[in-house]
Amino acid sequence: MKNAIKNIAAASLSLLLAACGTPAKDNNPGAQEQQTTVEITLPGRQDMASYVDLNASSSYLEKSYIKASINGYLKEMKVKMGDAVRSGQVLFSLVTKEAQAIGNSINRLDPAFKFSGTSNIRAAAPGFITMLNHQKGDYVPEGEVLAVLSNKNSLVFLLDAPYAMRQSLVNNAAVALTLPDGEQLAGTIGLPLASVDSVAQTQRFIIHVAPDHTIPENLVAIARIVNLYHPNALTLPKAALLSNETEDEFWVMKLSNDSTAVKVVVKKGIDDGKQVEILSPSFAANDRFVLGGNYGLADTAKVKIKR
Repeated sequence: MKNAIKNIAAASLSLLLAACGTPAKDNNPGAQEQQTTVEITLPGRQDMASYVDLNASSSYLEKSYIKASINGYLKEMKVKMGDAVRSGQVLFSLVTKEAQAIGNSINRLDPAFKFSGTSNIRAAAPGFITMLNHQKGDYVPEGEVLAVLSNKNSLVFLLDAPYAMRQSLVNNAAVALTLPDGEQLAGTIGLPLASVDSVAQTQRFIIHVAPDHTIPENLVAIARIVNLYHPNALTLPKAALLSNETEDEFWVMKLSNDSTAVKVVVKKGIDDGKQVEILSPSFAANDRFVLGGNYGLADTAKVKIKR
């Protein structure tokens, strides 16, 4: 009987202590706030530039008209369409109709006389034959155009740029040209021509080049023009930048301490595909930003730095 009374008393005491709020251990591991493991990066400083690609076509500005110096027949044609010629090279030989008629007779009578009646026409400058108007044996009057020679040293690329880009081209003398086969040419932008296309509102610029081989006329190359240039810009790796679906708002996750990342809205500048310029706000060189694992993080998210 006494033992039963003691057991009832002990049970009552346990219930009383429980009712008074004695704390119990929480064995649920999900009760603690979860941390996301992240990689971090620091801001950097570098020159940033953005480019605009425009088409430019090759052209020879200087063309010489090779003309007949006498009335006569085309005795010899030493060039054909597309040939490259050097300065002073003989292109055509003309013989007068008088020499054609009596020249051989005179030479048979007196070989020492060496009468030929032939006139040689030479190239005044190096270039390429781009047009031939006659063939061997034709009779041509004095002053007749026999061929057109494009001056090799007058090669340029013509660039038609929107007038709104005029200042960008004027301020940047150097330009890189990429030919269809991938070859790179260094060019220098000259002054624009004093006219604008009335429909397209484009202005023509001349790009001077100095290739070490022949460039055909009307070849279209890609001219890369510097549109914006910001020296010593504040940058972050592109992976550190987040945006909304419409990409009109950008932010980064900045570490306020070793375990908390806060959302900071930023203004984006030049993007070169690897680095992104941060126009505002300004960050310190030792500020830390989430690089890997930042997708979907909420403001003031708990993080764990990956070592």
